[in-house]
Amino acid sequence: MNRKRRTTILMKAGTTLAQEMAREVTENHEVKEIVAPRNGLTMVKVRETAKRSLFYLGEVLMTETMVEIEGIIGKGMVIGLEEEWSRDLAIIDAAYNAKLPIIARWNQLLQAKEEAIIKQENKEQTQLMETKVSFETMSI
Repeated sequence: MNRKRRTTILMKAGTTLAQEMAREVTENHEVKEIVAPRNGLTMVKVRETAKRSLFYLGEVLMTETMVEIEGIIGKGMVIGLEEEWSRDLAIIDAAYNAKLPIIARWNQLLQAKEEAIIKQENKEQTQLMETKVSFETMSI
């Protein structure tokens, strides 16, 4: 599972899943903190829909952390003041980069979570579409 997909699932799932996964690593491996959770600003890049050009919408507050497991570095970045979440994501990233044996089970867990998230999003989209007004059937 690639980093982007994994991170998207972890962000949509919330902090609990990341905490559980990071705890599994910290119980069995030494986690060395290279860069403690720190706050910063990052530019938000957006694609303008008509011309398809990129521009910077502005800055957003973020928290980033860097850890090391078995000589392999992992990074975690989260929008907002989320020190623990950032650290958990860094630990998970380092575990994947180090190819720890636990990641095989995590891939199954994350795929199941992704399916549940998609199902929930589809349900919400269906509910939203039920409230949509059809202007074609409205008479003047």
